[in-house]
Amino acid sequence: MKKFLMCAAMVAMLSPVQISGKAPKLNANNIDDVIKAMTIEEKADLIVGSRMYYKDETAPQHIKDSWKIVPGAAGRINPVPRVGIPAVVLSDGPAGCGIMPIDGQDSLFCTHFPIESLLSSTWDVDLVRSVGEVIGNEAKEYGTDVLLAPAINIHRHPLCGRCFEYFSEDPVLAGKMAVAYVNGVQSNDIGTSVKHFAANNQETNRMNNNAIVSPRALREIYLKAFEIVVRESQPWTIMSSYNRINDVYTSENPELLNTILRDEWGYKGTVMTDWWGGSDGAAQMIAGNDMLEPGTKEQAQHIIDGVKNGTLDENIVDRNVKRILELIVKTPTFKGYKYSNNPDMEAHAAVTRQSATEGMVLLKNDDNTLPLKNSDKKVALFGNVSYDFFSGGTGSGDINRPYVVSLLDGLKNQNVIVDDNLKAIYSAYSKPQEQGEQVRISEMPMDTAIIKYAAQNNDMAIVTIGRISGEYIDRVASDFFLSDTEYQLMKDVTRIFHEAGKKVAVVLNVGGVIETKSWKDMPDAILLSWQAGQEGGNSVADILVGNANPSGKLPNTWPVTLSDHKSSLNFPIDQKIDRRWSVKTGLKHDVKNVDYTVYDEGIYVGYRWFDTEDIDVSFPFGYGLSYTTFEYGKPTVKRDGENVVVEVNVKNTGKVAGKESVQLYVEAPKGKLDKPVHELKAFAKTGLLQPGESQTLTMTVNPADLASYDEEEVAWVTDGGAYKFVVAASSRDPRGEVIVNIDPLVRKTNDVLKRKTVAKK
Repeated sequence: MKKFLMCAAMVAMLSPVQISGKAPKLNANNIDDVIKAMTIEEKADLIVGSRMYYKDETAPQHIKDSWKIVPGAAGRINPVPRVGIPAVVLSDGPAGCGIMPIDGQDSLFCTHFPIESLLSSTWDVDLVRSVGEVIGNEAKEYGTDVLLAPAINIHRHPLCGRCFEYFSEDPVLAGKMAVAYVNGVQSNDIGTSVKHFAANNQETNRMNNNAIVSPRALREIYLKAFEIVVRESQPWTIMSSYNRINDVYTSENPELLNTILRDEWGYKGTVMTDWWGGSDGAAQMIAGNDMLEPGTKEQAQHIIDGVKNGTLDENIVDRNVKRILELIVKTPTFKGYKYSNNPDMEAHAAVTRQSATEGMVLLKNDDNTLPLKNSDKKVALFGNVSYDFFSGGTGSGDINRPYVVSLLDGLKNQNVIVDDNLKAIYSAYSKPQEQGEQVRISEMPMDTAIIKYAAQNNDMAIVTIGRISGEYIDRVASDFFLSDTEYQLMKDVTRIFHEAGKKVAVVLNVGGVIETKSWKDMPDAILLSWQAGQEGGNSVADILVGNANPSGKLPNTWPVTLSDHKSSLNFPIDQKIDRRWSVKTGLKHDVKNVDYTVYDEGIYVGYRWFDTEDIDVSFPFGYGLSYTTFEYGKPTVKRDGENVVVEVNVKNTGKVAGKESVQLYVEAPKGKLDKPVHELKAFAKTGLLQPGESQTLTMTVNPADLASYDEEEVAWVTDGGAYKFVVAASSRDPRGEVIVNIDPLVRKTNDVLKRKTVAKK
């Protein structure tokens, strides 16, 4: 009897799966049972991601087959057929669904949307959400489950190669744009992967660089946008970055991925590595980096061996597997969605065209040069890029688009007559240099006799300056400045056309900040078009002819010169290094700004530096003109519980319809910590106001949002006292203010992410 009772008790401890020997099939309610039924080999398969050895004859057939699903997508989560786990597709995505051609095969065309810097220039969260909805729909109809976007790192320095792929130098603007993007994409029931967490602010030696950053700068600047998007939209996944922070790879740092991300912010989703990021797979898993992308056979074997020899706790493995399965059961693939491979590309093209106009920034418009008048029927286009527009950047932010509309074609589509003689000259110059992709061709020297002929036979001139940027490599200093040829072209065209009594406009088809101070007085108008996606030429033409009124404002400061950025002291400007960015070299402190980068500027990034030090800029943060004018009323303030609510009436006092973005900056009373002269805390944008029409905008700030991070107190501290809330048209154009008394507030945090070593300088 005693023996029978013992056997019965042992049976009772076994799961139904183990009793029957039949494996369960995954559903949303049996994740724990599935994990119990999985072998360690199957768990390792799931954790190491797509394992990009599908051409290897030793690869299991189900992994080979998984790569036939959406060929050209960035990666997969491995299928485990025995327990009903399907292959889940991951696609790049900051400017659209990144399904690129592979193995010489054609791939599906995807709509190329504007770069993130343009989207943030709209200052319009509703618009960015709508763009996200369309991107998400297209990704879903092409069989994608998770879009590897948005990228929300800070514009720490203008030469970072991926600034085009990021929103802003300000974490509040970046965070709110990310919330809108994520909510838009995820409204389609597909996931996002917000990246790159965190302090991924240079491409030089990106897989080895050690970002040495104070806890205050991390929390106030480099983590804040991630905190906002996690708290307000809960993205399905977060992607850890390549770099180290204070000596530790981000993907191997439990203080970052568990203590801050999960414990402090309440993140519930999955964390994956950037592709081949980090070094120690076991350390990554323990740290809370659930999935290693794209995965290798060796990583899978290390997990298996670690569990079997006791060096890796299988409970850690199970925790990470559970988070991955919680992701999988939400995906369209798991739910059996029958994607069409036929999204409405025509409708999506209309969305990208319209959204791009909203983020273009009118930097100068003397004597109402723009929009073009009826008398400006014939236009001379100068600059290579006028005829071959840059739609976006390179690398994972690139899109396999069906076409790119040039400025030439955009103007022709608006019935503007473009000088065919110049077109032929530029075509003959650029054609021998075409390389099958977007590349920057050195500007063509232009004989003044040709310019004089053009001035005689056209009503005005447009000069286009272009810059391409992208992943893998930071921009060089010469890319920031106009080349000698570009400067001479600008000088000659403006002089000769002005002598003929005709005006000149400049279009900046760029992915990042360039120098403008030395030449901006020459032309009559300057339009920053950014890189506006596949409809870029049509979008620019819509602005130029007045079909759309520019309402974009700068998401970053445009300095007089590079050295004015405090971060220029600690950035790899023109650093000559081995560009084999994918080679892991281990932790080194040998070469400044390559092996390590000291963020000595602390919190003084962008306008926080320029405005606090009152440094002259070419164009300030938040700046942008319109074809109409706006009048701001006197702001008012009220309390909604603990929140401060600021309202301001905005009136269109001009002659055409337009939109206005209003920014709310806060000046803190003097306290223990040094602080910037002001910081952006909220913003809002009007609808399309007709002449004489008004709209009251409401902006809300919580006292906790006014805190600075006190490293000694290990806490967010909001000083008590009188705060000045300033409504403004830019960081240097205040339009009204109110004083609000704020009670002190202290929020303790964990004492983490400290500097562990000090690199030699």
